Amino acid sequence: MAQELLINIAALIVTLGILVTVHEFGHFWVARRCGVKVLRFSIGFGKAVKTWVGKDGTEYVIAPIPLGGYVKMLGQEDTSMADLEAITDAERQQSFSGKPLRQRMAIVAAGPLANFLLAIVVFWGINVGYGLSGIAPVIATVSAGSPAWDAGLRAGDEITAIDGVPTTLWQQVTMQLLERLGESGTLQIQAIPAGETAAREFRVALLNWQSDTAEPNPLGSLGLVQYEIPAVIEGLVEGGAAARDGLVPGDRILEAVGQPVTGWVQWVQLVRASPDHPLEVLVQRGSDQVALTVVPDRVTAEDGSSMGSIGAFVQEFDLYASLPPERIREVNYNVFTALIPAVQETWDKSVFVLDSMKKMLLGLISVKNISGPITIAQVAGDTATYGLEVYLGFLAVLSISLGVLNLLPIPVLDGGHLLYYTVEAVIRRPVPERIQAMGLQLGLLLISGVMVLAIYNDVSRLL
Repeated sequence: MAQELLINIAALIVTLGILVTVHEFGHFWVARRCGVKVLRFSIGFGKAVKTWVGKDGTEYVIAPIPLGGYVKMLGQEDTSMADLEAITDAERQQSFSGKPLRQRMAIVAAGPLANFLLAIVVFWGINVGYGLSGIAPVIATVSAGSPAWDAGLRAGDEITAIDGVPTTLWQQVTMQLLERLGESGTLQIQAIPAGETAAREFRVALLNWQSDTAEPNPLGSLGLVQYEIPAVIEGLVEGGAAARDGLVPGDRILEAVGQPVTGWVQWVQLVRASPDHPLEVLVQRGSDQVALTVVPDRVTAEDGSSMGSIGAFVQEFDLYASLPPERIREVNYNVFTALIPAVQETWDKSVFVLDSMKKMLLGLISVKNISGPITIAQVAGDTATYGLEVYLGFLAVLSISLGVLNLLPIPVLDGGHLLYYTVEAVIRRPVPERIQAMGLQLGLLLISGVMVLAIYNDVSRLL
C-alpha cells in the first residue's frame, strides 16, 4: 500500500511537472521571440526549492507543489507599480503591455498550443515506436434483452462503423460510443453478421444515454462483450459468499441456474443480478465437476442500487495469446506517415473533451466524471506500471485536456485573456480595468468551485 502510494505521488509530480513545464515554456518562448523581458519563470507553487538567475536575466524557480506555474513578464497585469515606474523607456519597449495586440495574443495562446504540440509529438512517437495495434471489433457475446440484442446484433458480428465513422479496432468503437454519452436519438451501428460478407445497419434508441452515470460503460450498457475471459476464479475475499459457499481458487464456472456460462462477464452479470438469491452452480475443479449453491451477498452500488457480490476475482488471462491471428490488427508507421494520424488523434480528442464539457454544462453528463489530483495520481501511477506506451498515451490525453481547459473564455485562464484582447481588437481600446477585476473574481470563484467538486469526486471514489 505504501509503495503504491509513493508510485502514485511520484507519477503525479512527474506528469504534472511535464505538462506545466511545457505549458509555461510555450508562453516563455513566444514572449522571448516577441522581445518581451521575462522576469520570472516558475514551475510549481509554494516556497521555492531552487532558484537561479540565467544569463538572460530571468529568475528561474522550482517550487514543490506541481499544480501549476507562471511566467512573469515586464509590464504584465500582475507586475507591481514599483516595477512599472522603475523601468526606462528602453525597457518599456520590452514590456508585455508595450507590445502590439497580435503579439500579446500570441504569447497568451502559446501555452495551450504548446500542450497540443506535446500531444502531437507524443502520439507521433507512439505511432513510430509502437504503431497502432488492437483487437478486431468482433462481438463475443450479446446479453439477451439488452439494447444491442433488441437491435439484432449477435455474437460473432463484426462492427465496421458507428454513426458512419469506420471502426477497425475495439478502442475506436468505444471512442465513437463515448461521443454519444448523454444524448437521445438513434445510434447507428454497421456490422457484418457472423457468416456473412456484407455489412448491415442496426439501430439502437438512446434516451439521455448514461447521463447520470459516474463511470460510463458504453459497451456494457448496450449489452456488448468485446471478448470472453474464462470464468476461472483466481482468489477469494475472506468472509465473502464465494469462500463461505465452497468455491475455491482454480474453479471454472461451467453452468449457473441450468445455463452454460461462457465467460467471466456473463458470470459477473448473473451474480450482480441475484443478491440474496441462491444460484445452483456447476464448476470444473481439476478433473471433477462439483455442484454448489452460491448465495451472493447484497451490497450497495455507487448509484445507490443493490446488487449481488460473492467476493471473488478472475484469474489473469493472456487475451492476445488466446485470439486467432486474424483478430489481431496492427498498423505500422514510419517517421513521416506517423504525423498525420497523430495530428488527427489530437484534434479528435480535443473536440471530444470540449464536447464533454458542453454536455456537463447542459446536464447531459454527470459532473461526477470531473476528476482532480487524486484520481490523476492514481491513473498516472497505474499507467506508469503498465508500460511506457500506456503512460505516454495518458500524458498526451491529459495535455490535450489542459490545453482545452486553458482556452475556455474564463478570466484567470489564458482563454479569458484572449477574450479581453478580442474585445480590445473590436472596440479599439482595452477592456476597462473595473470589468477585468469583476471578471477575475468571477473566474476565480468558478475555477475554485470546479476544483472543490473535482476533489470531492476524488474523495468519494476512495470511500
